[in-house]
Amino acid sequence: MREEDLELARQIVANNSVCSSLEEENDGATATSPGDSPRPLRRVLDLSERRKQFRRTRSLNAPSPVQQFGPCGRIMKNSAMVMQIQDPASQRLTWYKPPLTVLVIKKVSDASVLAPFVQLVEWLLEEKCMVVWVESAVLEDALLNEDVRFKAIRDKLVTFKDGRDDLTDRIDFIVCLGGDGTLLYASLLFQQSVPPVMAFHLGSLGFLTPFRFDNFQEQLTSVLEGHAALTLRSRLRCVMHRRADRKHEAKTLEVDPDGDARPASNSILVLNEVVIDRGPSPYLSNIDLFLDGKYITSVQGDGLIVSTPTGSTAYAAAAGASMIHPSVPAIMVTPICPHSLSFRPIVVPAGVELKISVSPESRNTSWVSFDGRNRQELFHGDSLRVTTSIYPVPGICAQDQISDWFASLADGLHWNVRKRQKCLDELSDLTASGSEDTLDEIENMKLYDV
Repeated sequence: MREEDLELARQIVANNSVCSSLEEENDGATATSPGDSPRPLRRVLDLSERRKQFRRTRSLNAPSPVQQFGPCGRIMKNSAMVMQIQDPASQRLTWYKPPLTVLVIKKVSDASVLAPFVQLVEWLLEEKCMVVWVESAVLEDALLNEDVRFKAIRDKLVTFKDGRDDLTDRIDFIVCLGGDGTLLYASLLFQQSVPPVMAFHLGSLGFLTPFRFDNFQEQLTSVLEGHAALTLRSRLRCVMHRRADRKHEAKTLEVDPDGDARPASNSILVLNEVVIDRGPSPYLSNIDLFLDGKYITSVQGDGLIVSTPTGSTAYAAAAGASMIHPSVPAIMVTPICPHSLSFRPIVVPAGVELKISVSPESRNTSWVSFDGRNRQELFHGDSLRVTTSIYPVPGICAQDQISDWFASLADGLHWNVRKRQKCLDELSDLTASGSEDTLDEIENMKLYDV
């Protein structure tokens, strides 16, 4: 706990004792004074004011702002304890210098995105005087090249080619036009620090794209001026360790961007999930799962999904996992059609490292895909190590972290949508009328029998 918070707590405790003694002395006068509030109400108001003076906790270990438990116990100070919970409302975008370069990513093979794309790029070039980057494949679109407005600005665009050009530290801002796939592609392009991403919903589902394109000028101007909330979407750092490369691993070790001494060339950052499945084999997958070097269990089924909180609403949700807010520091482990009724999805802390390997007794190998890309085979003796990366994707919110997420649950997944239950008045009326009808029918039956 910070020193200023401790000092504030001491002052509140001291003031609390003074106020209690004053209230006891003036108890009779307070109760009979017609102009004052009743004593219990005033006490509630005092408590609420005192609570507002405390800062929201940043600790992962307890809801209390103090890290001391009883007279003797406390959290041991450790330089490795860098993970903290941040107040979502405090995650705001700020520019320490005006952004000059913007990368525009549009959905491919979709004619409906072409007109918004041209309108946006033209506005960024002429109104905001920004340097606009696009992928080189965009300029090869036949329909786009037929647009008269695009021909006038085509030569002003800066192009890059995926897999050849490195965009690190060259882009200040990213704008996505399309669906969730455009945001996943932005994550793929930046395997280290990611610029702020503003995603417009012009695709199918749009779970990760909170902005509407109708008034894009006002929304972009507000963001470029620094008026926006951020959702820091954590990513998973995945490293493949091949059995054949182990003998050369000691010679080829280099410092990874995340700070680990491992082959950095094999490191892939994913935003949604990494999937380990049985591939084309008809046999069950038999996968061993380790957590921080300790054997946890073996997965026998169609496969395993290791996902971020952002990915909890993707493939993992279809496999029966819970949906987790993107600000929760966690990793989800979800089996795919497990051959065990008791194997439920689990959530582990974001700071752990998962190791996944093919069991020695497995009849077949496994296959691994990263956000639906880079599919490769996992052989016996190979292993995949997964942990949370230090480089999240800063997604810009249309409203705030909470409102955007629940709006996407309602709009994209129709979460908890059902017919409303009738109120008791309507229900009692129906029950009453039904009872009378039933009694009349019984009486008629009796008369008929006689």
